[in-house]
Amino acid sequence: MRLVVIGATGRTGSEIVAEASGRGHDVVGVARSADTVEDVRVHPTEKLRDLLEGEAGDGPADVAIDFTVPGACREYATMAAEAGVPYVVGTTGFDEEGLDELKEASESIPVLKASNFARGVQALLRVVEAGIEALPGYDIELTETHHSGKRDAPSGTAKSILNAVDEARESDSELDRTHGREGEHLREESEVGVHVRRAGNVRGEHEVLLADNDEVLTLTHRAESRRVFAAGAVDAAEWLIGKEAGWYDFEDAL
Repeated sequence: MRLVVIGATGRTGSEIVAEASGRGHDVVGVARSADTVEDVRVHPTEKLRDLLEGEAGDGPADVAIDFTVPGACREYATMAAEAGVPYVVGTTGFDEEGLDELKEASESIPVLKASNFARGVQALLRVVEAGIEALPGYDIELTETHHSGKRDAPSGTAKSILNAVDEARESDSELDRTHGREGEHLREESEVGVHVRRAGNVRGEHEVLLADNDEVLTLTHRAESRRVFAAGAVDAAEWLIGKEAGWYDFEDAL
């Protein structure tokens, strides 16, 4: 397949280029400035529309993967919709307006949006739901750790876990998300603690703690390399080709 990787010079984007190239795909890199990653030419973003549509001379793209920032991703997704190119989004940190624009693009093309492309995270989400159903009423705390350069907090994966927590509970109301604690703060039954750490070059770690009845259960996922996210993103891109226009997530691909 002909794959356009947008954000190809970034931490995860460069891993996607390497993963897709290793699978024998025809990879085209796009970033803010021209460069080379894994012997793959990276074009400036000004040429993205031509690369998607095939006006650059090498044929149209079969699918695109975006690991950039929310503002840019919204613009690029619109270009992909106009070009009819399926779109995989790994960018996180969107507000409601940004998500609405992506969903608008999905009316024309298949769009697969995921906060995390690690297969183990999808397993964690399922286990979290099972744990909460088996331990009703237990206190729940969530801690996530990422590298010091990560922009959004809590992480998109943490938000997905919190959504899974709410879905697994029998109550119709969401838990109050308490972001850290300071001073005098008595824990309420209706809250889930959310704790964010940013340090070094941590790829990504998420821990869910359930405690009550003189016992503690911790469920943890830790990514040892960004290549795990790259592999999942390429899996998603391969799966998305040929799908009908619509909104998909990584669990659909798995």
